[in-house]
Amino acid sequence: MGDSDSDRTPPSGDRQIPENEQERPGERGGGFLMGRVFGVPVYVAPSWFLVAALITWFFGNQLDRVLPELGGARYLVSLFFAVAFYASVLVHELAHTLAAVRFDLPVRRIQLQFFGGVSEIERESQTPGREFVLAAVGPLLSLVLAGVFYLGMLVVESGTVPGVLLAGLMISNLIVAAFNLLPGLPLDGGIMLRAVVWKLSGSPMTGTVAAAWTGRLLAIAVLVGFPLITHMGSVTDRDSFTGLQSLTDALLAAILAAIIWTGAGNSLRRARLRERLPALNARALTRRAVPVAAETPLSEALRRANDVGAGALVVVDGQGAPLSLVREAGIAEVPEHRRPWVPVGSLAQVLTDGMRVPADLTGERLLDRLRATPATEYLVVEETGEIYGVLSSRDVERAFIDAMARPGASPRPRSAP
Repeated sequence: MGDSDSDRTPPSGDRQIPENEQERPGERGGGFLMGRVFGVPVYVAPSWFLVAALITWFFGNQLDRVLPELGGARYLVSLFFAVAFYASVLVHELAHTLAAVRFDLPVRRIQLQFFGGVSEIERESQTPGREFVLAAVGPLLSLVLAGVFYLGMLVVESGTVPGVLLAGLMISNLIVAAFNLLPGLPLDGGIMLRAVVWKLSGSPMTGTVAAAWTGRLLAIAVLVGFPLITHMGSVTDRDSFTGLQSLTDALLAAILAAIIWTGAGNSLRRARLRERLPALNARALTRRAVPVAAETPLSEALRRANDVGAGALVVVDGQGAPLSLVREAGIAEVPEHRRPWVPVGSLAQVLTDGMRVPADLTGERLLDRLRATPATEYLVVEETGEIYGVLSSRDVERAFIDAMARPGASPRPRSAP
């Protein structure tokens, strides 16, 4: 029923939303694309339709007691309520999105799903103050919406369809705000707690650890406490803890607890991951490259590379400007006896702007740059534009795995082919 930071800072982040409407790899599996708001795609997950059906059924049964004269039309009113409720959730998520855009944090997408919505913000806030504001605006706007619906109730008759709808939307937005303000990751309140601890301790990791473990305690409290609270006042009635209603409450509590526990764990793992990412250094992982003309035989080009201990080949023009990169996979596919007859230019991939990587990139910034333009090799250049070498995506992947397995390890340079 709230939003989660479970996808707020993936290592593949910092990719700006493209101006065209093409779906990117990171958006696949997001559900049904409903449109774009401020350039950010809004998806509806398949699980939303199940929840909408459950809300329609549950709220329709409530309407039958309040407005029995509606008959079967009560389910149409209930369906409208379900859509209006998730529209409120979308407004909640848009508050996060607008704050992220204001702070120059790219947003991959907004997704409406089983228990509310998620704004997938692709990069961490740089300061605890911004982190706090970014998390707080969502519940704040839900409270504002609750107030708007309350004011609407004052101008319509109670006991009517508009009155019941406005009351339901007011209560549901209050619940969304209260739930999201609970102080544990991955909820907004947990992000706010993380920001406060970060500010006090000076360490974002300390804030994440505190908020993540608070989230886990919160998950346990929800698992045990939610069924008890729903039966408050009837604890002496043994029958109140049996039957379909009790089973539904227990199942809902288990689902909520699982979501909170999993989200808290994911937040903790991502924080530890970010601590290790600086081990990824473009300069350290780059192979020395030998410039060759396009018509140079592959055997001759490899001989030159081996003579100087280089691990890559760059095709250049007559003035030494880089034109393309010889693919490692292409070299491997050429049998040794044919290499004197194969020009390196036939095995090269033409350079694009996205394949030119600054030598000083590290960590998440390096991953962001590579994933924005998928390729097998990249030309690494100095600030002056001078060629530093060639970076293989396989080397980065290997270094990433090493960094995760051995937190203190430095990336191992790749030997020459």
